[in-house]
Amino acid sequence: SYCAAISVGIVGGVPVLDLPYVEDSTAEVDMNVVVLGQPDSEPRFVEVQGTAEGQAFSRSELEVMLGLATKGLAEIIALQAEQVASPPNPRALGR
Repeated sequence: SYCAAISVGIVGGVPVLDLPYVEDSTAEVDMNVVVLGQPDSEPRFVEVQGTAEGQAFSRSELEVMLGLATKGLAEIIALQAEQVASPPNPRALGR
C-alpha cells in the first residue's frame, strides 16, 4: 500500500484542501487525514484528526472535509504509483 497524508479545513466558512500556513493559522477547523491505499481502491484510514480551532463543525461539514481529503489523497497515491511504475535510469559509477 501507499501512504499519503493531507490537511483539510474550513476557512472563512469554506471547506479547503491542503491548507498553506496562512490559511491554517486562521482556519475555523483544521483536520489531518492519513490513509493507506492503492490507485482505484477504497483507502484505509490511518488517522483522522480534526480540531475546531474557532468554531465547532457539523457532521455534514465533516463529511465534506473527508470527501475533499479522500479526493486529494487519491491524487497523491496515483502520483506515487506513477513514480515507482518504472525504474529510474541507471547512473554511471564514478562520475
